[in-house]
Amino acid sequence: MSHTTSSHQLPQEERNTATEDLPPDDDPKVAAPDAPEAIPDGGDATADAEDAIPDGTEASPDAEDTAPDGTEASPDTDDATPDTAAATADGWRERHPVAARTLAWTTTVLAGALILAALLLPNDPARLTPAEFLRIPVEGIAGAALLLVLPRTVRRVAAVLAGTVLALLAVLDFLDIGFIEALGRGFNVVFDWPLLGDGASFLQDSIGRAGALGVEIAAVALVLALLVLTALAVVRLSNLMARHRAAAAGTTLVLGSAWVLCAALGLQVAGAPVASRSTSDLVQARMDGVSATLKDEREFARVAASDPYGNTPGSKLLTGLRGKDVIFTFIESYGRSAVQDRLMAPGVDAVLAKGTERLRAAGYSARSGWLTSATYGGSSWLGHSTFLSGLWIDNQQRYRTVTAGDHLSLTKAFQRTGAWRTVGIMPGVTKGWPEAKFYGLDHVYDSRELGYRGPKFSWSTMPDQYSLSAFQRLEHGRPHDKPLMSEIILTSSHNPWAPLPRTLPWNKVGDGSVYRSIEKAGKNPVDVWQQTDRVRTEYGKSIQYSLNSLISYVEKYGNKNTVLVFLGDHQPVAKVSGDHASRDVPVALVAHDPDVLKRISDWHWTPSLDPGHRAPVWRMDTFRDRFLKAYGPHPGTTAPAASR
Repeated sequence: MSHTTSSHQLPQEERNTATEDLPPDDDPKVAAPDAPEAIPDGGDATADAEDAIPDGTEASPDAEDTAPDGTEASPDTDDATPDTAAATADGWRERHPVAARTLAWTTTVLAGALILAALLLPNDPARLTPAEFLRIPVEGIAGAALLLVLPRTVRRVAAVLAGTVLALLAVLDFLDIGFIEALGRGFNVVFDWPLLGDGASFLQDSIGRAGALGVEIAAVALVLALLVLTALAVVRLSNLMARHRAAAAGTTLVLGSAWVLCAALGLQVAGAPVASRSTSDLVQARMDGVSATLKDEREFARVAASDPYGNTPGSKLLTGLRGKDVIFTFIESYGRSAVQDRLMAPGVDAVLAKGTERLRAAGYSARSGWLTSATYGGSSWLGHSTFLSGLWIDNQQRYRTVTAGDHLSLTKAFQRTGAWRTVGIMPGVTKGWPEAKFYGLDHVYDSRELGYRGPKFSWSTMPDQYSLSAFQRLEHGRPHDKPLMSEIILTSSHNPWAPLPRTLPWNKVGDGSVYRSIEKAGKNPVDVWQQTDRVRTEYGKSIQYSLNSLISYVEKYGNKNTVLVFLGDHQPVAKVSGDHASRDVPVALVAHDPDVLKRISDWHWTPSLDPGHRAPVWRMDTFRDRFLKAYGPHPGTTAPAASR
């Protein structure tokens, strides 16, 4: 009987020893005629050998050989390779057979658990319970059956692909969970990828550049590890099934029968069906979502191109506000929760009640209601554009579509009249902002133009009181040949709500340097976010600060021609507003001239800064047309029916 030649040349002494230890060719204890011989010293078997496994279990005639721990022999070599590493590994297995077998079984069990978790992982945080993982996934049964019938090479390729796809689906599930927690909706695989960059920027503002970089590196490492480990897990289990084909086929048949029975009987565990098909349902839902998203975008482009006010001449727009200084102000994350939640509402409601009295004493009246925002927890620009465009803009692609077109925004309507100078105060804008053209703003003061010399307050580049002070200094307090229409974004109530500024006498604001000591004495975001009640409390304080700043500004710098419209852009994240919170935000109109409020008497808004429980609720995209109609040439006509 001949022996194949090793690919590594042994030293002469080792070759002699190996030759001396070989049994005779006709020894029946070593090999049957025409069968491959056992390789001494624990060397790897050939890819097609049928050697017995050390634990006494024989390999399937068609299966690959394995080492004593259950791992496969090299598929690309026909020779035994008794190199140092192999000898050391086999030597360890021979010396510690129980530990080797335990390690092999533990690895196999962990591989199965990883695959099962990936198959059953829900994409909704509300369903992230142990019961979800006590089910039978039909996708696992179908995948096992397929792998059993595939030839070796195809099986390995299919196992790697299946593991990779399963890991990618798990990553999408985690993204869904994160987006639901932060934005109240799942991850859109078509449009939402750019938002990951926005999330990274927010993280940097919250915990610093080094901390954010560490989190990003860890996230990338975890994704790569998940991709690799899931693929390896499927490969390992597929090889195990191939070595024990009969047992694997029987187990697959039993599990398949159990799945059919559970599905027929409708058996459940803690409200979750035992017969699971969640992965296939999620894949189908994602495919349907992509198709619906693309179809929706085409439909939205058609709707955006049709505008009832698109061709209205400037002379017929906003005639009821001529000569007024109109200020549209968005308060970041100012939602219904701030006004009606048991923990946050007492402080905020007190500010609104006192603010109503303060404004009344200064000669102003107020009306307020509710608007349902197109966004939740973040993406403030979607709320801004929905309010000003009269279109429902709930994703990034819609935003790009509308801002790249010529649909008439509410602020641009003021510009079209030629009767107002239009400006924007945008402390959250830190670079070029081409959307200014769509919004019809003659000039935008971003964070670089407002002259601030103080510290950032987490995400917010400057306190709200400073932004309003800069507005007074740069525009509102200067003489003009036209009245002003201003869009102001107040950002102090932006997540993470720590540290917070405090209200100062207006003559102490200066260039913002005074805020350095205030910022240093403030709370650390990491400390605040460790407890939900603490986060909610600080959020409520931030809303109180923003409201106080705005009310105080109108008291001090407003006049008989001042008209203020202020509102929230969206509700805060679920950690603050709670699960399944509404998307409603307060909106208020404040004016000194009674005729301004008389024009909206048919809106039936509450005569206060606090809308209360009885004020009407409109969708945010209906406001533009209602406003243009109320302050157009014919204010007596009936407004469209309120809608939610």
